[in-house]
Amino acid sequence: MSFEPRGAWTAIYTPFLDTGAVDQQALESLCERQATAGVGIVACGTTGETPTLTAEEYDLVVGTAVRVAAGRVPVIAGTGSNSTDQTLATTQRARALGVDGALVVTPYYNKPPVLGQLAHFRAVADEGGLPVMLYNVPGRTGTKMTAETILSLAEHPQVLAVKEASGDLDLFRALIEGAPDGFVVLSGDDALTAPAMEMGAGGVVSVASNLVPRAIARLVAAGNGDDLPTLSGLHEELMPLFHALFLTSNPIPAKAAGRMLGHSGPHVRLPLVAEALDEAMERELRLALDRALLLEADAQ
Repeated sequence: MSFEPRGAWTAIYTPFLDTGAVDQQALESLCERQATAGVGIVACGTTGETPTLTAEEYDLVVGTAVRVAAGRVPVIAGTGSNSTDQTLATTQRARALGVDGALVVTPYYNKPPVLGQLAHFRAVADEGGLPVMLYNVPGRTGTKMTAETILSLAEHPQVLAVKEASGDLDLFRALIEGAPDGFVVLSGDDALTAPAMEMGAGGVVSVASNLVPRAIARLVAAGNGDDLPTLSGLHEELMPLFHALFLTSNPIPAKAAGRMLGHSGPHVRLPLVAEALDEAMERELRLALDRALLLEADAQ
């Protein structure tokens, strides 16, 4: 399948057993729900707790997503790091596993200047062997890419999209207005999907769609179909869930919601702890999830 960035994507969490091992059965079911709903899969991103995965587990998660999707929906893999050589190696490994594209985050911790950012992403686009989705998430990396930097990279034929998670609507507007033909701006924040799509964004890389993929697919389809009343109404209905999934560090609430649905356990790996979601947060999450499940049922 060719890499088509526009639409709904799920940044899947990585289910774990209480032993700490990857829950293969739950992972397959999670990927199947996305594929059945027509939602693209982003494996081994931030939500997937990728920093805690071994190389073998990374291959297991990415390989499972590719196998279960079976060409029905595209699969991309997070391959970024704060080392260009490591990012290249991971991108090439993901290509060998059969993914359609790479999600490449701005290098974190070492905070490269603009010239370093440009050189890093261009090296991955030139040598990684996969189409690239940039990932701008300054809250995680400590570095915010400017519109000028992103639009410069967008001129590269292998850089097809950006997952924009800075929370800056002015940046969204600048990217959408300046994007070359074929370059897609995606919201990296569920809560900004509607305002971003009203400006012309092409979709979302969602956490909520781990739980309600059909509802998120319907939301994005409304935005891409210029059905703004449906987009706005669905977004308002889903906002309690969008908020509840970030009551504490992602993916702790998403995994708790997965437990509520009987999909998988709530287990996360240190330094994350499931107990960070206290009883009051869990009640809020349950109420929001129940409300969103009505929308999911309507989208069947």
